[in-house]
Amino acid sequence: MLKNCYTNNLLEAGCDEAGRGCLAGPVYAAAVILSRDFKNLELNDSKKLTKKQRNNLREIIEKEAISWAVASADNNEIDEINILNASFLAMHRAIEKLEKQPEFLLIDGNRFKVYKEIPHKCIIKGDGKYLSIAAASILAKTHRDEFMEKLHLEFPDYDWKNNKAYPTPKHKAAIAKHGITDFHRKSFRLNEQLKIDFSSREYANIYENKKSLNLIIQVRDF
Repeated sequence: MLKNCYTNNLLEAGCDEAGRGCLAGPVYAAAVILSRDFKNLELNDSKKLTKKQRNNLREIIEKEAISWAVASADNNEIDEINILNASFLAMHRAIEKLEKQPEFLLIDGNRFKVYKEIPHKCIIKGDGKYLSIAAASILAKTHRDEFMEKLHLEFPDYDWKNNKAYPTPKHKAAIAKHGITDFHRKSFRLNEQLKIDFSSREYANIYENKKSLNLIIQVRDF
């Protein structure tokens, strides 16, 4: 089981984000305050869990946490202030929404912007070390996935229900064929993301469209 607390007697909130590496959609963040006697053997880094496990744990966390909150920064904010600062902004918004103000913040990663002078500690791979950060990672991940699955209904060509807007071959191929949506992050140098290594005729039509789309695509012999 992961560790409960970092401090001896302060009210701690664990914070984490989801969606930093995606090509579209918002970045989500969560803040979670757990009791010092909270225990759960399955709670871990969301990336190490199945979708079913994450959803089951989300119910437990939202029911048993002292306080929890989820917030986001959209793709336009990401383009304006960059993804790192947008991640901090989403975390600040989540902390602001907590019903109880924490006395100490546990942050997943190695950087953070001070929030209202509340002391904090950055923990590299903290979502695999502390329960509160792991809980935050699960809430951020599941809430963002839910958002992208709904958005998929409006933009089914990009397969967001499966890839959640990460740069999978299918997502990049859809961008090359259909262009970008209003939800894509224009600051992410999508031309560079579209250096697709093709291995079949499945995407041959993209080669025909690449000039009109002004995209840089590396194409092998089909």
